[in-house]
Amino acid sequence: MIKILVNDGMKIEAIEKLKKMGLEVIDKHYVGEELEEKIKEVDVIIVRSATKVRKNLIDEALKTKKLKLVVRGGVGLDNIDVEYAEKNNIKVLNTPNASSVSVAELTIAHMFALSRFVYLSNLTMREGKWEKKKYQGIELAGKTLGLIGFGRIAKEVAKRAQVLGMKVIYNDKLGELKEYKTCKYCNLQEVLKQADFVSLHIPFCSKEGATIGKEELKIMKKEAYIINCARGGVIDEKALLDALNEGEIAGAGLDVFENEPNPNEDLVNHPKVSVTPHIGGTTKEAQERIGEEIVKIVEKEFLGGVQNGNAKAV
Repeated sequence: MIKILVNDGMKIEAIEKLKKMGLEVIDKHYVGEELEEKIKEVDVIIVRSATKVRKNLIDEALKTKKLKLVVRGGVGLDNIDVEYAEKNNIKVLNTPNASSVSVAELTIAHMFALSRFVYLSNLTMREGKWEKKKYQGIELAGKTLGLIGFGRIAKEVAKRAQVLGMKVIYNDKLGELKEYKTCKYCNLQEVLKQADFVSLHIPFCSKEGATIGKEELKIMKKEAYIINCARGGVIDEKALLDALNEGEIAGAGLDVFENEPNPNEDLVNHPKVSVTPHIGGTTKEAQERIGEEIVKIVEKEFLGGVQNGNAKAV
């Protein structure tokens, strides 16, 4: 019997569907040595962001050569050593479509929270303060949104921003995408220079380090805001703190951090920062879609047989 480890949780409806397919499902979170032992027993491991499938864990799996498939429920594969897994005939897949709308909506939510001081006035009112005159905000209509990275999530953000009356410019490593004529392609410096709101939608690469550091923040308008609902590390947090304290930018909306689940307290408590605890994909609808996509992946790979060799992540 095919054995599946759901290590970071999944909707119960999806788990039941897998069981009805005749598969054994272990719905439990393992860490450290326990995970290293359990990985030797399973054919599939399903993870979210919490579990890191690195070389050391893959090496443990290779001792029995039972593991055939790693599924990341969500967008991105930066918590998995994809190349090393594929090299050893372990296929790696994810669910890139499931949470795009959810993350896009949270991005817009942070923009509203910052532009109208929702995050701060909510707190001060609970402290018994009525600071109406202090919180003069700005409208999103007529402002320029700069997107760094123009993949699935960024495109969803762009659609919503345009409905709100925003102008959208973007930069992407693939260059200009000519089918998106309502959004203007610019180089990175122009995006930073022109945008009233800069939103990041790129993976983190440890070899390259932060995409946005001290120099990039200096290029931005003093009245501009930066949003990161992508990955911790794409913004240099020390440089961001300095920029906020020195008035180089107006504020930041952050859903992801360099050190999770123990983020930099100076950022979390900063009066110019709107924060959420990595909840971009945490909506009822997204979780349902993730579960449905994972069931389809497992069904396709195992009812048809997992093909070893030449496996490609998507």
